[in-house]
Amino acid sequence: MSQISVRAEREYLVDIGSDWKKSLVKACENRERVALIISENFADRTANLDLGNCELFTFAISDGEAGKSADTLNKVWNWLGAAGFTRSDLIVGLGGGAVTDFAGFAAATWLRGLDWIAVPTTVAGAVDAAIGGKTAINSDYGKNLIGSFHSPIKVIIDLAWLTTLTDRDFAAGLAEVVKAGFIADGEILNLLRGKSVKDIRANQGLIKELIERSVKVKADVVSLDFKESFAREALNYGHTLGHAVELDSNFSLRHGECVAIGMAFMAQLQLDLGLITKDLADDHIKILQDLDLPISYRRESWSKLLSHMSVDKKTRGRSLRFVTISAIGKTERLENPDAQALYSAFEKVSS
Repeated sequence: MSQISVRAEREYLVDIGSDWKKSLVKACENRERVALIISENFADRTANLDLGNCELFTFAISDGEAGKSADTLNKVWNWLGAAGFTRSDLIVGLGGGAVTDFAGFAAATWLRGLDWIAVPTTVAGAVDAAIGGKTAINSDYGKNLIGSFHSPIKVIIDLAWLTTLTDRDFAAGLAEVVKAGFIADGEILNLLRGKSVKDIRANQGLIKELIERSVKVKADVVSLDFKESFAREALNYGHTLGHAVELDSNFSLRHGECVAIGMAFMAQLQLDLGLITKDLADDHIKILQDLDLPISYRRESWSKLLSHMSVDKKTRGRSLRFVTISAIGKTERLENPDAQALYSAFEKVSS
């Protein structure tokens, strides 16, 4: 097992390669009540969970982004109230990134903040959503627009969960790993180049190294800028268009698939504007394609995508802002680019 420290409003550890049940039992010592929030498809796997002297309460939410709603949150608040949860009790989010986002926000808002633990079960959750303390639910106007910064007290990454994923879900999570490579750690890209999802899944040592390196990227950025004043925005490379695609597709595409489309778009936009070389733009496309990730989206959706991007969290006033790179590991910002340049780049990567 390895551990990576995250320093935010408090310092906490990310355990990588631990047994989630044993780690959770230890973390729940001296707690009277534990609320376990899971996705519906994990109900059978947690049915016989024994946390010792802790009284365990389990609440299942709809899988994926559908569960991150205000209606579901209100039900969880009432559930916590009926169970008598106090500030000394604990919330645990076990599932993909949507579940840990939701569980963290429930913890942030009940009694103005309960301790919580994230147990991510997906690649995307392990390297991104569960780390950094950004908790949220969705609005009709966009993803993660209602939320707060509230760090967990621990993140437990049991790599055995990743063997349960489909190739599609595993690949989607790797989009966040690719992003970490482009914005901070070029060795991640070296490890990925020329490899398929099948190649990666067959190499447990490689999986562990990719997870560790990606977690380290996020931990370093979050420790520098917890509340996303500037530096932390780098983690949203490819996400401005990606979140818009996610909303336009009504979440039929995985988050990572949308981020992959967003990075392909950014590669083209930056190339068109002379911000990166053709080799670097091509590197984006080749790595994403080798991982069977999508790199285009339907052209007729552009006007809706532009509208969705206007309420992106990085937007300031009426100015669209995009995270860019000038080279691997060097991030910049692009503010209010020409509308025709945006459409031209999108047209080249659209279908």
